[in-house]
Amino acid sequence: MRPFHYERVADVDSAVSVLAETPGAEYLAGGTNLVDLMKLEVAAPEVLVDVRRLTSDRIEDHDGTLRIGASATNSALAADPLVRQRFPVLSQAVLAGASPQLRNLATTGGNLLQRTRCGYFQDITTPCNKREPGSGCSAREGFHREHAILGASRECVATHPSDMAVALAALDAVVNTVGPGGSRRIDLVDLHRLPGDEPQRDTVLEHGELIISVDVPPLDFAVTSRYRKARDRTSFAFALVSVAAALDVAEGAVRDVRLALGGVAHKPWRATTAEQVLRGGPATADDFRRAADAELEAANPLPGNDFKVQLVRNMITGTLADLAGVSR
Repeated sequence: MRPFHYERVADVDSAVSVLAETPGAEYLAGGTNLVDLMKLEVAAPEVLVDVRRLTSDRIEDHDGTLRIGASATNSALAADPLVRQRFPVLSQAVLAGASPQLRNLATTGGNLLQRTRCGYFQDITTPCNKREPGSGCSAREGFHREHAILGASRECVATHPSDMAVALAALDAVVNTVGPGGSRRIDLVDLHRLPGDEPQRDTVLEHGELIISVDVPPLDFAVTSRYRKARDRTSFAFALVSVAAALDVAEGAVRDVRLALGGVAHKPWRATTAEQVLRGGPATADDFRRAADAELEAANPLPGNDFKVQLVRNMITGTLADLAGVSR
């Protein structure tokens, strides 16, 4: 690990000012991802500004909207009664990620901003456009079993690793930030970027912009929601494919639906095409499968991860069928 300067400031404005004035500075909260990258010398910040105590760790109801403080730990979020009762998909997603020890330390803001777990990104001896723009993407011709089948580019086929972010994408969450240009609200589905020709940019945040909280708007039928994750082992493994779904069925028809996918793209993938196909149609396994196929028309898998297409189809179909209470 390279030497760095640690700084603790009094408030959010001071933290933003330090980063705005220091291109090589980064925020530190739980550190469960950043510290690992520093040990690997993938990240080498000159200054770490501790923000763990600057943002709220509370989870509160604001006139029906659930507000999650950026410093709320993953463990607290998963166990919160409001989350478990109103948004079970979110609690399930958080519990599907990492280990209990890491969830006790990892924060909501940090979870959203964690970087890809692509092995080539984490190995400084190999070319990686995300780590060193213009050097090449080793995964395309190398080991890419866990990589993207949607929204990838020639420059990068990495996937975003967060489980929590997938559930929040399905729930139309909004991220509140403060940065050098002031405060703003960003729809979570717009927070993360597809790689395009700038894979080094994970999000739309400016340097120094700090996540303050996340808002989850009211969604009555989110009580009928589920997070399902396919992975190589049952604990402490990132998703090959995950599905976050909430479903509203009345008289055998889909009245409304929310659907997002993980493990398939550079960002949490909101399955809007599938949602459009489903709304107003019959709530049957065949119709769920047709909706999945419509979403997957945009898929462009690599030779080593083409199995994900069928896996996505099966997981969407099975998850929605279970929520609807119909046979697969």
